[in-house]
Amino acid sequence: VQLVQSGAELRNPGASVKVSCKASGYTFTSYYIEWVRQAPGQGLEWMGRIDPEDGGTAYAQKFQGRVAFTVDTSRSTVYVELKSLRSENTAEYYCNRGGFRDWGQGTQVTVSS
Repeated sequence: VQLVQSGAELRNPGASVKVSCKASGYTFTSYYIEWVRQAPGQGLEWMGRIDPEDGGTAYAQKFQGRVAFTVDTSRSTVYVELKSLRSENTAEYYCNRGGFRDWGQGTQVTVSS
Protein backbone atom coordinates (compact mmCIF):
# COMPACT_ATOMS: atom_id res chain seq x y z
CA VAL A 1 0.00 0.00 0.00
CA GLN A 2 1.26 3.46 -0.88
CA LEU A 3 -0.16 6.91 -0.42
CA VAL A 4 1.84 9.54 -2.29
CA GLN A 5 1.08 13.20 -1.72
CA SER A 6 1.85 16.23 -3.80
CA GLY A 7 4.73 18.52 -2.97
CA ALA A 8 5.12 21.48 -0.65
CA GLU A 9 3.13 24.62 -1.35
CA LEU A 10 3.63 28.28 -0.53
CA ARG A 11 0.66 30.60 -0.78
CA ASN A 12 -0.30 34.14 0.07
CA PRO A 13 -3.08 34.79 2.58
CA GLY A 14 -6.49 34.61 0.93
CA ALA A 15 -5.40 32.18 -1.74
CA SER A 16 -6.42 28.55 -2.01
CA VAL A 17 -4.42 25.38 -2.50
CA LYS A 18 -5.20 21.81 -3.49
CA VAL A 19 -3.21 18.91 -2.11
CA SER A 20 -3.42 15.45 -3.67
CA CYS A 21 -3.04 11.95 -2.27
CA LYS A 22 -2.61 9.13 -4.78
CA ALA A 23 -3.31 5.64 -3.53
CA SER A 24 -2.01 2.32 -4.81
CA GLY A 25 -1.68 -1.27 -3.69
CA TYR A 26 -5.26 -1.89 -2.62
CA THR A 27 -8.82 -1.50 -3.87
CA PHE A 28 -9.13 2.26 -3.79
CA THR A 29 -12.88 2.44 -3.34
CA SER A 30 -12.99 0.04 -0.40
CA TYR A 31 -11.60 2.34 2.29
CA TYR A 32 -12.12 5.90 3.45
CA ILE A 33 -9.28 8.36 3.13
CA GLU A 34 -8.86 10.65 6.11
CA TRP A 35 -7.05 13.98 6.25
CA VAL A 36 -5.07 15.05 9.28
CA ARG A 37 -2.88 18.07 9.83
CA GLN A 38 -0.14 19.06 12.22
CA ALA A 39 0.55 22.74 12.76
CA PRO A 40 3.94 23.84 14.09
CA GLY A 41 4.30 22.84 17.72
CA GLN A 42 0.85 21.22 17.77
CA GLY A 43 -0.46 17.67 17.78
CA LEU A 44 -2.27 15.85 15.02
CA GLU A 45 -5.69 17.25 14.19
CA TRP A 46 -8.34 15.27 12.34
CA MET A 47 -9.87 17.28 9.50
CA GLY A 48 -12.34 14.78 8.07
CA ARG A 49 -12.70 11.98 5.60
CA ILE A 50 -13.96 11.04 2.17
CA ASP A 51 -15.44 7.80 0.90
CA PRO A 52 -13.86 7.19 -2.52
CA GLU A 53 -16.71 4.90 -3.50
CA ASP A 54 -19.39 7.58 -3.58
CA GLY A 55 -17.57 10.82 -2.72
CA GLY A 56 -19.37 11.14 0.58
CA THR A 57 -17.60 13.42 3.02
CA ALA A 58 -17.50 14.24 6.71
CA TYR A 59 -15.72 17.25 8.14
CA ALA A 60 -14.60 18.18 11.61
CA GLN A 61 -16.63 21.17 12.69
CA LYS A 62 -13.58 23.40 12.81
CA PHE A 63 -12.93 22.83 9.09
CA GLN A 64 -16.51 22.85 7.84
CA GLY A 65 -16.80 25.28 4.96
CA ARG A 66 -13.09 26.00 4.83
CA VAL A 67 -11.87 22.78 3.23
CA ALA A 68 -13.26 20.51 0.57
CA PHE A 69 -12.46 16.87 -0.11
CA THR A 70 -12.86 15.47 -3.61
CA VAL A 71 -11.99 12.22 -5.35
CA ASP A 72 -10.98 11.13 -8.83
CA THR A 73 -11.47 7.38 -8.95
CA SER A 74 -9.94 7.17 -12.44
CA ARG A 75 -6.66 8.34 -10.89
CA SER A 76 -7.12 6.67 -7.46
CA THR A 77 -6.53 10.10 -6.02
CA VAL A 78 -8.20 12.21 -3.39
CA TYR A 79 -7.76 15.92 -2.91
CA VAL A 80 -8.13 18.44 -0.15
CA GLU A 81 -8.69 22.04 -1.15
CA LEU A 82 -7.95 24.65 1.46
CA LYS A 83 -9.77 27.90 0.86
CA SER A 84 -9.21 31.50 1.98
CA LEU A 85 -5.89 30.60 3.48
CA ARG A 86 -4.65 32.28 6.63
CA SER A 87 -1.35 31.98 8.47
CA GLU A 88 -3.04 29.57 10.89
CA ASN A 89 -3.38 27.11 8.00
CA THR A 90 0.39 26.68 7.89
CA ALA A 91 0.85 23.00 8.69
CA GLU A 92 1.89 19.61 7.45
CA TYR A 93 -1.08 17.84 5.89
CA TYR A 94 -1.35 14.05 5.79
CA CYS A 95 -3.69 11.55 4.19
CA ASN A 96 -4.38 8.21 5.79
CA ARG A 97 -6.18 5.08 4.70
CA GLY A 98 -8.88 4.98 7.33
CA GLY A 99 -8.28 2.49 10.10
CA PHE A 100 -4.85 1.45 8.91
CA ARG A 101 -1.29 2.58 9.48
CA ASP A 102 -0.96 3.69 5.90
CA TRP A 103 0.00 7.32 5.63
CA GLY A 104 1.08 9.71 2.95
CA GLN A 105 4.47 11.34 3.38
CA GLY A 106 2.92 14.68 4.24
CA THR A 107 2.60 17.95 2.38
CA GLN A 108 3.85 21.18 3.91
CA VAL A 109 1.56 24.11 3.23
CA THR A 110 2.95 27.49 4.18
CA VAL A 111 0.83 30.61 4.14
CA SER A 112 2.85 33.76 4.20
CA SER A 113 2.89 37.14 2.56
